[in-house]
Amino acid sequence: MRCSDAKLWLAAQREHEKAQSADAADGDNQDLLAVKEHIDHCPDCHSVQQRLITVDSLLHTTPRAQPNVSTEQIMLAIQEYKRTDEQIEHLRAQQRSRVAKIRPTAVTLAALTVLIVSSIPLFVIALTIIQPDLFVKSLNLVGDSPGILVVLAQYLQAGLTMVTRNNWLLSAVAFAVVIMMGIWLRLMRHPQEV
Repeated sequence: MRCSDAKLWLAAQREHEKAQSADAADGDNQDLLAVKEHIDHCPDCHSVQQRLITVDSLLHTTPRAQPNVSTEQIMLAIQEYKRTDEQIEHLRAQQRSRVAKIRPTAVTLAALTVLIVSSIPLFVIALTIIQPDLFVKSLNLVGDSPGILVVLAQYLQAGLTMVTRNNWLLSAVAFAVVIMMGIWLRLMRHPQEV
């Protein structure tokens, strides 16, 4: 028997029909014995038969009955859900009020931090202009290899000395820095509600 004939017979048996083959005129018992013998010796047809049995068992199983849930249990679950939802909303309201209380202080602290950090380079420049010797000494304290920095500081000092001889130029730079700081503070202020 060929595999294709055995598979046809298995499909027909699955549909509860009798296999009618042109070759098999003897009867159903001879076909049944030939198919069983073929399935026993052919692993491919045997796996097809096992898959068909698995599919049939899955199709004919009844779904498990769901446990009965009473209306009272459903109502209790809904009430519990509402209580949980109310608690979450209460916690969110508390969080919003805490944030509203902290916000002005946090904004002010952040603005001061940014102002201080951004003014460090201005402080270093001012220290270099006002006390170049102190700046050079502080560079010597920073590390063991400030030779290049000392030379650069001396060139910077010489350049700044030339620039600061004209007090108008220094005054203009200081005025520009003050104007820029004022603009920055104006832009960083907390927006007022309308």
